[in-house]
Amino acid sequence: MCGIAALYSEPTGTDPLHTRAAGEWMLSRITHCGPDDSDHRLVGERAWLGHTRLSIVDLAGGRQPMAAPDGWSLVCNGEIYNHTDIRKSLGQEWFATASDSESALVLLRRCGPDALHRLQGMWALCAAAPDGRFVAARDPLGIKPLYWARTADGVHFASELRAFPPEAQAAAEAFPPGCYWTPETGLVRFAEAVPPGRTRRWDGVPAADAESATREVLADSVVRHLMADVDVGVFLSGGLDSSIVAAVAAAEYGSRGERLKTFAVGSPGSPDLLAAREVAEFLGTEHHETLLDADRAISVVDRVVASVESFDASLIRSAVPNWFLSELASQHVKAVLTGEGADELFAGYGYYHRGHAAPGRLELELKRTLGRLHGLNLQRCDRVTMAHGLEARVPFLDADVIAHAMSLPPELKSLEPDGIEKGHLRRAFTGWLPERLLWRRKVQFGTGSGAQDLLTPHFEARVGDGELAAAVQESGTELRTKEELAYYRIFRQALPSVRPEAVLTRFATA
Repeated sequence: MCGIAALYSEPTGTDPLHTRAAGEWMLSRITHCGPDDSDHRLVGERAWLGHTRLSIVDLAGGRQPMAAPDGWSLVCNGEIYNHTDIRKSLGQEWFATASDSESALVLLRRCGPDALHRLQGMWALCAAAPDGRFVAARDPLGIKPLYWARTADGVHFASELRAFPPEAQAAAEAFPPGCYWTPETGLVRFAEAVPPGRTRRWDGVPAADAESATREVLADSVVRHLMADVDVGVFLSGGLDSSIVAAVAAAEYGSRGERLKTFAVGSPGSPDLLAAREVAEFLGTEHHETLLDADRAISVVDRVVASVESFDASLIRSAVPNWFLSELASQHVKAVLTGEGADELFAGYGYYHRGHAAPGRLELELKRTLGRLHGLNLQRCDRVTMAHGLEARVPFLDADVIAHAMSLPPELKSLEPDGIEKGHLRRAFTGWLPERLLWRRKVQFGTGSGAQDLLTPHFEARVGDGELAAAVQESGTELRTKEELAYYRIFRQALPSVRPEAVLTRFATA
């Protein structure tokens, strides 16, 4: 997990020294993403690559920008979990380090950008050669962030909007997931969020067999996401998704003779905090907690809005407890697993079952919301953790898990007779958690942690009755509540040149 920045100058005689100075300024804005190391280089006369590093894999040999003997250089943010398989298929003689990022560099050199679909993991990268060739790309779901902007100086790329100078901020937008860009081809899609045709369909198969397959593919993903040369922990909310991840990770750590570290946050007596404590006790983890109160929660909102680079109220409410959770975890581990993505795969939100209950409609809506996660939960998850030099990993959003989950018949994702959601997933992990916790009803994180009760009244009180309508008309931006207007004002102070439409992603809930 790192932060990257890059510049590609069109062949118009741009001074390389100017390019380097502009790039160094960008890199200085995202040093929090990589507290362990930082480096940059000019590549030929047109490209500059910069990198800040949080060392997770190959602590000694994984420094970036990474260079190849033929002059190609690469910066990569994220983790490539199948890098061992890539090495075997391409030939170990092409590799000089044990870094997972080198698999992307060798793949580009040997096979070109159309082969990027072979990389399994979460990543964003920029690569350049001395002869002017350049590639920027992002993983199919957009788990790792990447933004870009075209200005008179060329094309800017960075992990966060704050890295762009004002003139580039005004033109910045999210780089689309599953795409690569080169000066010759422009933007090219190389993969979809939902991998097509990778697993069998489960129509007509006994439910128990499908549950067994779900358990196996998810457990395999969790184990692969523990890949690291440092300790990996788990964010534990006490809800179904993070509890399953913790149960599998705890079993894997136990098989190594080690003890998993788990982390929870909430106001005193909040449902999430109590449930997480009970799960941790059952699993025997080394459990750590941090408490929320109104003063503490309100005090970090300005920093949270600036870090998340959004003003969506539901996103900020969940980001605030995650801020303290990340701060706590960063004192003990360098990477954590989370339960992000389970609701979008197994129809965990109530609205899926109200407006999209028909089988065809449900599948389309699940695909739609998976494709929008990069601007919502994944954005919040990445920014708040990276603000504390912590890597977040999302085993539910592994390509194999997505392919399997989306091959399940819709009836396996319908509500239980008592209205509880994700029954298939719960049954798949029978025995891994106490029944009471396995069948605990879903509570939104911002609610279950107590953050909503602490934040919403305070920030609504900061906005007058007539101000919301006036602000919407003046800004031309969709602002749904007084609370959201309060966050929008903070956002405008932090990123005055960024267009609101470049960061605003909505997720239907009704």
